[in-house]
Amino acid sequence: MRDVMTGLRFMLLGQRWVLTHRRWFGFGLLPALITLVIYAAALILLALWADDIVTWATPFADGWDDLNQAVLRGLFAALLIGGALLSAVLTFTAVTLLIGDPFYEALSEQVEKAEGGPRDSGVEVPWWSDVADSVRVLLRWAVFGVPLFFLGFVPLLGQTVVPAIGVAVTGFFLTIELTSVPMARQGRRLGERMLLFRHRLGLALGFGVPLALLFLIPVVAVVLMPGAVAGATLLSRDLTAYRTLGGTAGHR
Repeated sequence: MRDVMTGLRFMLLGQRWVLTHRRWFGFGLLPALITLVIYAAALILLALWADDIVTWATPFADGWDDLNQAVLRGLFAALLIGGALLSAVLTFTAVTLLIGDPFYEALSEQVEKAEGGPRDSGVEVPWWSDVADSVRVLLRWAVFGVPLFFLGFVPLLGQTVVPAIGVAVTGFFLTIELTSVPMARQGRRLGERMLLFRHRLGLALGFGVPLALLFLIPVVAVVLMPGAVAGATLLSRDLTAYRTLGGTAGHR
């Protein structure tokens, strides 16, 4: 529980940092705004075509009475749009970080300077390596997300336990993705980040789950994105201050 509260604290500290450095807050909004426009257009198109998609996917219900057909297809449409929104939470971050890499790199470096200087490894990471790591994160999330999507069709379970697990999984991978910016400068690749946060699962969930819930609101996601990067930088500094590259966990 202590780690969960620590993760939440770093999430809030990141938001406070950008609000007290407003130039960097505005600077960090630009990539998120671009991504929001792209995602909004995609989700609007999905909503417009949802009825056609649901009808195509449930031909077996064509002969059902109107009430049962409407209930089934209404539930299917809700799950389709809900699944798209949940998927957008993680992919929004990944796409925004890719679009805004120069912006968020500069923001993260500024946070580190304000905290006493960056902890660089001196290793230059090519941009395509960052893209490959983002794709790997999305694939790992899909391993959990796809089964959870289909479990969402199970009565009761799909409306209670499954959404909670889905938000927890999304929150964990959000933390992995957001910390990619500061940790890449330390020479820490995806495998090491995964190992770090598996050992500190509560920390990852405390930071990522509140963001996952708030990111479900598109405009909120844009506003919180600069602070999320700042918070991930502060979290990374704290977490890795007691580890050496290739080393084991340390404790305060």
